[in-house]
Amino acid sequence: MRLTLLKSKLHRVTVTNVELGYEGSCAIDTELMDAAGMHEYERIEIYNVTNGERFATYAIRGEAGSGMISVNGAAAHKAEVNDIVIICTYAEMDGAEASEHKPKLVYVNERNEILRVSGAIPEQAA
Repeated sequence: MRLTLLKSKLHRVTVTNVELGYEGSCAIDTELMDAAGMHEYERIEIYNVTNGERFATYAIRGEAGSGMISVNGAAAHKAEVNDIVIICTYAEMDGAEASEHKPKLVYVNERNEILRVSGAIPEQAA
C-alpha cells in the first residue's frame, strides 16, 4: 500500500506579493524552499489562514533572502498581501518508508525569516 504523507511545510508565512498577470504559480524565497526541501515546479498546497481558502499550484524560486511569497496567476484571487498562509508538499511512500519519514517543517517570523526547522509536530493535547 502507498501512503501520502506530509513532506514539507512552510508554517504561517506572510504573502508579500500577488500578481494576477503573472504566468502562474507561487514564487517562494529560495532559502525557504531549500530549508523545506521543496523543488522548483513541485506541486504545493496553500492553506490561507487569513481567509480560509485552500488551493494547489506549483512552486517557483523567488529571490534568495527576500522573504518573498508571491501568489501568482489565477491563484492571486485567493490571497492578498499580508495574508498568513501555510504551504505544504506531500510525498507518496510505502509503509516502511512512512515509518521512518520525518517531514521538514520550517517556522518563520513576520518577515518570513527562518526561526527554526523541525522534523515533528508536537502531539495535540485534549
